[in-house]
Amino acid sequence: MNSLALKGLGRDPHAGEIFCFRGRQGDLVKLLWHDGVGMSLYAKRLEAGKFIWPVSQSGQAVQVSAAQLGYRLEGIDWRNPPWTQRPEKVG
Repeated sequence: MNSLALKGLGRDPHAGEIFCFRGRQGDLVKLLWHDGVGMSLYAKRLEAGKFIWPVSQSGQAVQVSAAQLGYRLEGIDWRNPPWTQRPEKVG
């Protein structure tokens, strides 16, 4: 895991960043995180649907905000999230 972060992505694996990878079929995501004590691996598979993922034109890693990561882990399309507060009256 350390060599993947250092050599493959050019990042420091001990800096507190979360590294997130999507599986080929799009229904599996894996997260790597160093918590100061050791490296942790988390995995989540969707029962239905696929994780929406950003496209990198240059092939480089893409940084996302905490909110975008939260949307991704819930399987919500972060490009067009649903409106949760519907207006009760018009005009």
